[in-house]
Amino acid sequence: MPERFPHHRILSVGVEEEFLLCDTRSRSTVPVAPEVLAKARRGLAERVQHEFYATQIEINSRPHTSAASLREDLVQARQIVAAAAGSADAMLVASGTSAITGSPLPMTECDRYAAMSLAFPDAVRQTSSEFCGCHVHLGTVTRPEALALSNGLRPWLPVLQALAANSPYCAAGDSGCASSRYFQQRRWPTVGPAPPLVNNAEYEQAVRQLLRDRRILDRGMVYWYARPSEHLPTLEVRIADVNADVDVTVLIAMLLRGLSTMILARLDAGFADPRPVSRRRLVQAHHCVARHGLAGWTVDPVEGGSSPVSAQLSHLLEFARPALDVVGDTGAVQQAMARVLSEGTGAQRQQADFQSRRSLIDVVDGLARRTTAG
Repeated sequence: MPERFPHHRILSVGVEEEFLLCDTRSRSTVPVAPEVLAKARRGLAERVQHEFYATQIEINSRPHTSAASLREDLVQARQIVAAAAGSADAMLVASGTSAITGSPLPMTECDRYAAMSLAFPDAVRQTSSEFCGCHVHLGTVTRPEALALSNGLRPWLPVLQALAANSPYCAAGDSGCASSRYFQQRRWPTVGPAPPLVNNAEYEQAVRQLLRDRRILDRGMVYWYARPSEHLPTLEVRIADVNADVDVTVLIAMLLRGLSTMILARLDAGFADPRPVSRRRLVQAHHCVARHGLAGWTVDPVEGGSSPVSAQLSHLLEFARPALDVVGDTGAVQQAMARVLSEGTGAQRQQADFQSRRSLIDVVDGLARRTTAG
């Protein structure tokens, strides 16, 4: 741990959340995004966007430096979009995959999406459900800092993936997993741990190679779990399922900021990077927590080897604690973490909703209520 902590360095946090639009009668996803988008933009302008399927919509927060202001922003945006959805007889639902959906999935009318579907037909054909993530932007950082953060965060991301797991039901079935979104999205090229790149030249070389090999059509298709933004001075972390409970979203964002602040502090203090973790071990860890959530095992960034997710949550809090203390996030983070551990992850809460009457309608209704709760 660096002897001197850079109190002046407070990273901003911005969040992108992808949501489902579900019919108020059938609770199946419904392709009303164009109508909802038009109405929601009266209050949110360009902060609300379409997504790959016409049954989805995305909300972008402003950048924030406090957890309270981020939470307020997200709650307000969710309520605005939920009201717009209501006018189209739809509900705003935050789940990593859809419990009830149709087939074929209705793609948004967009030249880029059409080109993607033609270039990667297997990914489209094998996708049985919309999938929705929560992406956290950490800034302001330079490109070299973004790459250093990506490298430093790699072994911690499975822990956060487990904490955010919120998609046990997928296309009218029980997936048997905490996060079926993980299995849906990995059919697309480049989805997975970011390669450990040292500098911008290596990053540009890697992206150009992906373009030459036609593994991606454009730079927006770099779907690594952590990637430097192409249009913002941020690192974008893409590991989490979207969560109905906004406090889980804020928790993930604050933990990522705490980790990132400490990684940059160690870099500034000249500390050597921890031993790199192989892609194979990281993929195994991501796969395990997608199946088992908090009951899974993952890599240990502190001591090496593997250990339960529960142990890594403690290590994560210990590592990030100095940064959390500086910005006053420690108490709120500990409280939010304790709540998840006692009440369950989003996946576990979906399963509890299902158990009462063994009804996927109850699952969707529970998600809709939590999505717009203040």
